[in-house]
Amino acid sequence: MPDQINTRRRRLLGTTVAGISLMDLGLSGLAQAQSNGTTASTKAATRAASFDNIRQVNIGTLSMGYAEAGPQNGAVVIPLHGWPYDIYSFAEVMPLLTSAGYRVIVPYLRGYGSTRFLSADTPRNGQQAVVAVDIIALMDALKIDKAIFGGFDWGARTVNIIAALWPDRCGAMVSVSGYLIGSQEANRPPLPPKAELAWWYQFYFATERGYAGYEANRHDFNKLIWHTASPKWDFDDVTFERSAESFNNPDHVAVVIHNYRWRLGLVKGEPQYDELEKRLAMAPAISVPTITMEGDANGAPHPDPATYAKKFTGKYLHRNIGGGIGHNLPQEAPKAFADAVIDVARL
Repeated sequence: MPDQINTRRRRLLGTTVAGISLMDLGLSGLAQAQSNGTTASTKAATRAASFDNIRQVNIGTLSMGYAEAGPQNGAVVIPLHGWPYDIYSFAEVMPLLTSAGYRVIVPYLRGYGSTRFLSADTPRNGQQAVVAVDIIALMDALKIDKAIFGGFDWGARTVNIIAALWPDRCGAMVSVSGYLIGSQEANRPPLPPKAELAWWYQFYFATERGYAGYEANRHDFNKLIWHTASPKWDFDDVTFERSAESFNNPDHVAVVIHNYRWRLGLVKGEPQYDELEKRLAMAPAISVPTITMEGDANGAPHPDPATYAKKFTGKYLHRNIGGGIGHNLPQEAPKAFADAVIDVARL
């Protein structure tokens, strides 16, 4: 059974509290947020999930932290965050979905927040397949047969992988920036100079200087990425700092560095995931109902929707979201994201 951890109490005690059952996840009062379905310019009063009470469940090599709200008998939605973000990307998405009757489960990916490795001997692996395996293991632990998935950045890649390799577990999918499944071989050819420039941090992470720099400066580094990936998002310090706590995870740097080095073929993954990676290297089509999304001000590297539309062979829609929406689309345009989740289940 999953345990719950009050994150504020944990911070005060300076340790992880396990095996303590606390109150169910609450929803805070009204908060001013940019939540227009198509733009970020209209400010509306929107409830935001507090995420004060995080549950923990053991899944294979991890104790995974997650937030949960909504009716137990509701259709399950699992939104997944990316780098360098955390579950607060969905703080305003969650109440919109629970009010529509969905049970929403938002996990911290490996290397973030309260998710911890159970053994010091486990490789701090960040390859694409293992992140998806973690989510399937979470579903198994919570006895969830099928869910609707949504994600961006690492989260979008992960939901793509689940939809491609385990379509029986994925009822439908919302994917920001579309089809992001990759492989070491596909990443081998060099890109045009302008495209390579956009991946500057990946090359930085490939060096020992980059590892040390990210370890020492992860707070300011990630804030820089927030600004460059969402150049028109006027987030405040409070918004960033509540997510920045997740980057203090003791395995955060190792997992992030391994992820980007693995993509370039500079490090190996774990052999038990080789067969999954071989299947993913074939760029499998995705047949589950899908809505892809893109913000009009995404400053991070992302593919043109026309290049991936044919990868979705089932019911499919693409939505461009205007109003200065950047890379962190669920947090910048929560209503648009929540509407897509609700709509994709009806395709």
